Amino acid sequence: MKIRTLIVDDEAANRENLAGLLNRYCPEIHIIGEAATNEEALDQISTLNPDLVFLDVRMPGGDIFTMLEKLVNIRFGIIFVTAYDEYAFKAFQFNALDYLLKPVDIYKLIESVDKATNSINLREENERLRNLVDNQKLHEQEKRIALPQEDKIDFIPIKHIIRCQAESNYTRFILENQREILVSRTLKDFEAALESCGFIRTHQSHLVNLNHIATLIKRDGGYLKMSDGCAVPISRSRKEELIRRMK
Repeated sequence: MKIRTLIVDDEAANRENLAGLLNRYCPEIHIIGEAATNEEALDQISTLNPDLVFLDVRMPGGDIFTMLEKLVNIRFGIIFVTAYDEYAFKAFQFNALDYLLKPVDIYKLIESVDKATNSINLREENERLRNLVDNQKLHEQEKRIALPQEDKIDFIPIKHIIRCQAESNYTRFILENQREILVSRTLKDFEAALESCGFIRTHQSHLVNLNHIATLIKRDGGYLKMSDGCAVPISRSRKEELIRRMK
């Protein structure tokens, strides 16, 4: 199994050096991206969904912990690579797999990657078992919702609905596979039924499927990045309930 890996360091030479060591000595590593700032790192993590991230601590605009605190769920392994040893305690508060000092020792790097491999394999096995249990609990008949249109009624599996968006007295259903259905009923008409099926109102105009939330971004007032890549705003009054439902 290849470990999808992101390298975060503000100096290009450091990124190039670490990438070279990983490519040469750690064949299980697949480098999928690099970032030179906290903002780039946040965007790359959200977009690429890496298994493992190598992080420098001191970055332009603040240390890397500022970026990590913006993430609601850290679902990737972290190995810190830095020239400063005074951040080690704080690093392990973020469940870091390891803490490497520059210049990077090859043998310690290989050992750190081995730790990451074991940790990621264990996490994936636990998720596989959890999914197996969840699947056994599913009702035999898939839940669907009827969406009436002018000349037909579509019966859509609820799990395929990414989000619903209010458009005056209409509701637009955004589905998987870039499909959309416009229904001449208000969002409020669907809210009660869908909230009992894992949906939540994040904004006056938006009702989202919790299972299709990819990332919660805290900057710019807060917004969600959905599984289809779209950004959905979060009203201040609904943020606390959203975070509670996502846990």
